[in-house]
Amino acid sequence: MDHQGVPNTQLIKEHFDIADIYKNQSIAEQNSVDLAWALLMEDNFKDLRKTICGTSEEKTRFRQLVVNVVLATDICDAELKKLRNGRWAKAFSGEKAMTPEQRNDDINRKATIVLEHLIQASDVAHTMQHWHIYRKWNELFFQENMNAYTSGRCDKDPTLYWYEGELGFFDYYIIPLAKKLKDCGVFGVSSEEYLNYATSNRKEWALQGKEVVAQMAAKYLPTLTEDHDEDASEEDGSS
Repeated sequence: MDHQGVPNTQLIKEHFDIADIYKNQSIAEQNSVDLAWALLMEDNFKDLRKTICGTSEEKTRFRQLVVNVVLATDICDAELKKLRNGRWAKAFSGEKAMTPEQRNDDINRKATIVLEHLIQASDVAHTMQHWHIYRKWNELFFQENMNAYTSGRCDKDPTLYWYEGELGFFDYYIIPLAKKLKDCGVFGVSSEEYLNYATSNRKEWALQGKEVVAQMAAKYLPTLTEDHDEDASEEDGSS
């Protein structure tokens, strides 16, 4: 909710109000949680709230889960990533002797970390689907970044880094994430499908990505040039 079309680093650079409110940490994510939670707390959603969390204890637990999973989508925060990796390693480090209380904690830890990785996968679901789905949403994200660049809200021209950036994204985030979904054993045969699509799309992008970037640049840059030409014509009075 209320995404500004630029990353958190840009919101910090621009001294955006919400950057100050959330002390420059997971700004867009925390803002979306607060707005969505306020909406859920409105009177017309009371029946939904009762269904989700019938007691105050369940409500507190539900909010904790919401905050955890939404903040998990802030993949650029190195500290949060380190903590998640640590919890994953602890949760799936193999069977060991436990007391009943420790067993219960272990089950809750596994459930929470799986939910975090599930929403991470949902956040980038296009990368683990058919090539045409991946291309559609990749182009929309490219357009968002191009708009930020041409409006002066981003210093880097996306055409210069998009191809290599996607390869790195697949290698260091998408494919490892798909493997974790498979390893946790929760998603059955679907996890194999996610991993297969991710690796397949990576191969296709390696082959076609440069051409795709050139096509996207040609698609959006002429419009920008025409807009600049029109502005110049208006300034000098020509038609």
